[in-house]
Amino acid sequence: MNKKDLKTENRKKSWPTKDAMEQVYELGLWGTNDSNFYSGIGSHHPAIIQPYINAVKSFLKSFENPLVVCDLGCGDFNVGKELVGHAKNYIAVDIVADLIKRNRRIFQEESLEFHCLDIAVDDLPQGDCALLRQVLQHLSNAEIQSILSKLTAYTYIILTEHVPEGDFTSNKDIISGQGTRLKKQSGLDVLAPPFSFKVKEVQQLLVVCLEDQKGIIVTSLYKVY
Repeated sequence: MNKKDLKTENRKKSWPTKDAMEQVYELGLWGTNDSNFYSGIGSHHPAIIQPYINAVKSFLKSFENPLVVCDLGCGDFNVGKELVGHAKNYIAVDIVADLIKRNRRIFQEESLEFHCLDIAVDDLPQGDCALLRQVLQHLSNAEIQSILSKLTAYTYIILTEHVPEGDFTSNKDIISGQGTRLKKQSGLDVLAPPFSFKVKEVQQLLVVCLEDQKGIIVTSLYKVY
């Protein structure tokens, strides 16, 4: 094993994300449905997903030449299925192999493909626009930094995060898993330290606030240099 492979293997061992996400689906930690693959209310609650679908559709439809979209953390694809028709190609990625197998079986479009990847470790698919919807909030700062270093390959990034309402301390570190920084009264801000992600433009597309949910769900559009 060369140094590069050894480094990658050590990083995979030190980040428990794959095991944690597999456990989420195996134990139904975010809920269950008939297919045994349920990505939680964040992927199913109409008040959360419909405004998001509308906003992203509007963005994608604004281009005369459709974009290649990479959905990084596609989950059970309840949201992504509504966006496929507005992209030149739609590449959906998740870390859970059985989930990807299930998605390939259920969702079949000529312009759609699924890949099982660890986006913190593996090379990302090429495209114009990356979607990350409530994905980074579950990851450690080290994994987030690794992902952000690759996102510069895209022209547009649409990032959705569940953060505390009002003032909060951003980017407190966590161990990757099913939880988020909300318990620490923290949330992700990729523009703030330690990430200080450099972008050309930023636009807040959407804010969703639900009475039965702590915090707010913020969707931002970043144009990358």
